[in-house]
Amino acid sequence: MNDSRELLLVGIGTMGRPYLDAAARLGLRVRAVESAAVWENRPVDLAERFYRVEGGQDESWALGVSEAVAESRPDGLVAFAEPHVISAALAQDRLGLRGPSLHAAVISRNKALQRATFGAYGVPQPEYLQVPSVAKAREWMLERLPVVVKPLTLAGSEGVELVRTEAAVEDVIARRSGEGAVLVEEAVEGPEYSWEALVRDGEVLFENVTAKETTAPPYFVELCHRVGHVFEPELAQRVTALTRSVLDAIGMRTGLVHLEFKVGARGPVLIEIAVRTPGDYLPDAIGLAYGFDLYEAVLRLSLGLPLDGLVNSRPVSWAATVFPTAGPGTISEISGVPEVLAHPAVVRVRLRKGVGDTVRPLTSSSQRMGHVLINASSPDEREDALAHVHDTLLIHVAQN
Repeated sequence: MNDSRELLLVGIGTMGRPYLDAAARLGLRVRAVESAAVWENRPVDLAERFYRVEGGQDESWALGVSEAVAESRPDGLVAFAEPHVISAALAQDRLGLRGPSLHAAVISRNKALQRATFGAYGVPQPEYLQVPSVAKAREWMLERLPVVVKPLTLAGSEGVELVRTEAAVEDVIARRSGEGAVLVEEAVEGPEYSWEALVRDGEVLFENVTAKETTAPPYFVELCHRVGHVFEPELAQRVTALTRSVLDAIGMRTGLVHLEFKVGARGPVLIEIAVRTPGDYLPDAIGLAYGFDLYEAVLRLSLGLPLDGLVNSRPVSWAATVFPTAGPGTISEISGVPEVLAHPAVVRVRLRKGVGDTVRPLTSSSQRMGHVLINASSPDEREDALAHVHDTLLIHVAQN
């Protein structure tokens, strides 16, 4: 396909590169706004022009996007990660481009705004309190243990912490009182899921449920994602009601949505929502499971191109991403990679750390050591492959 239209991508890094591949297949002209942190490795052969962003804050990205759209108006604009969402939405709103809506983008970037909005719309969510310092929530926490403390704007489980006991309340106050404003929430006990959806003008065109495994409390770092999860009918209806009420509350228009929820004693309860590409290579797993390129679908939505015949509603295989772990220390050996790659359901193994690197206690997703992507012909084969990875890919550490 050849297309004379121009796409502006905000943020690429490593996980966003499939957007560039999809744009090349569609014959699009591409410009990209990219971080100075990965500038030297930017894929210069896949974009006509790059705009360099110094720093990682929302305001830094807004400067790069403003420069790009002032130079020329793109036909479509896609933001990749959390810090890119506001700058992209500002440009989409001003230029009349397709996107999630400025309202949805702003709410998605602040957990306190989410809680206030969803409370007004009656969306099931945890009881919560926003405070200028965690010390201000001492009595509230003590009356409601267990609770979760989380920052207002970070992603990837960073800063999310379960507090179970009175002693833990005093400990978190001592450690985090200088952090500034935080959200303190009722701890919802139950399994965790995410919902990924393609939306056009408020209509859901495609949806997927991902079942999650996380580390034990207090930090909830995600260790495995199984896409294509199916609930029994009554619960599925309640999840559908939850997701549609969230889209209505934020005023979602067009794009990719990533919503996290738990199923507790009250049923499905919203944790948070993002209007950007989910991390952890979930689009890769979703694309394998449903037999279409999710990255290309997002680009098509941004440009107003049809999705007819591209998107499947039911899984055709059973995919997962899993994140190998090890205790803290210095990596002395990594074994089992060739054996894991030889498994018929393993698509790839990518490790971010090697021998001699330091492994720190796992408190956020940014500290994980890499991932394995799996695609199996049945749920049982997927479980066999996950067990094979767990038993075979071993990261040996020496205590520091």
